[in-house]
Amino acid sequence: MDSILHSSPDNPAPENRSEGFFETHDKLKLRYAIFRSSHSVAKGTVVLLHGRNEFIEKYFETIRDLTAKGLWVATFDLRGQGASARMLKDVTRGHVRRFADYERDLDSFLEQVVLPDTRLPFFLLGHSTGGLIALSAAPRLSTRIERIVLSAPFVGLTGQAAPEGVIRFLSTTASGLGLGSMQLNRRFKEPSFEDNPLTSDEARFERNAKLMREHPELVLGPPTARWLCEAFRTIDQVSTPEHLFSITIPTILIAPTRDGVVPYAAQEQLSRYFRAAQLIPVPGARHEIFQERDVYRNAALAALHAFIPGSDAEQSTEIIGTGV
Repeated sequence: MDSILHSSPDNPAPENRSEGFFETHDKLKLRYAIFRSSHSVAKGTVVLLHGRNEFIEKYFETIRDLTAKGLWVATFDLRGQGASARMLKDVTRGHVRRFADYERDLDSFLEQVVLPDTRLPFFLLGHSTGGLIALSAAPRLSTRIERIVLSAPFVGLTGQAAPEGVIRFLSTTASGLGLGSMQLNRRFKEPSFEDNPLTSDEARFERNAKLMREHPELVLGPPTARWLCEAFRTIDQVSTPEHLFSITIPTILIAPTRDGVVPYAAQEQLSRYFRAAQLIPVPGARHEIFQERDVYRNAALAALHAFIPGSDAEQSTEIIGTGV
């Protein structure tokens, strides 16, 4: 059977895996993969939620880091991106009808794939948009997820051609007028390393850029007005003290201080009312912390492994106490 994952010499797919598609509540097919540790006794399973315009292949290196520690990883391409079903005839438009659909997809993934096919306990790792999904779903996950790791969760927007307030107004207006499938910015160009807000690691940046060039079918253009409107509505909802107080799952929020996509200040503000969370700043790091230079990436991995029980838990007091 041919693999549905794309492996290459400079980005090999981890071995000891299973892969396939699962079906959502509205009959979409989403691509998933489970990666098993070679350790004889599994220490649990990390459910990995990607950011916007990401896909499984981008996380092969991080998945190997996690499985080397005795953890399994279960992950899937979000609806509308990667090799999962797209939402519009123009497949380059990043679209979602309701942000709640992401949460229902997570529920389906847990029920159809994670619960029957992986190992307890379950942990959740969400980056950017994946972090926003985790935040929104968290109050309902306390009986299934032991701990949550948020990586630069999408709780604000910076580094765009227009201020966040203008983008909010335009996306809300267009969506309210029935123009939710339009893009506020139709221009899409391949990013250059020199002006990218994502990582200061040129080798990892070029690896990801090569993936996008060789597999354009995995790539998205700018989001639609509806996607933006739904994301901003969810950001407002998860940022309320009432919502944050309702989250009881222990959480760490790994926040890059030089984030050029999600303002560090917004991540810091979120943590003030988030009683179950510990803010872990990573000074100097950019948005994609797990695609960053080793000095930053290793700090994030150390915090993750210190926090997730059964990994390097004996170091948790030392790592978290230093705010690394």
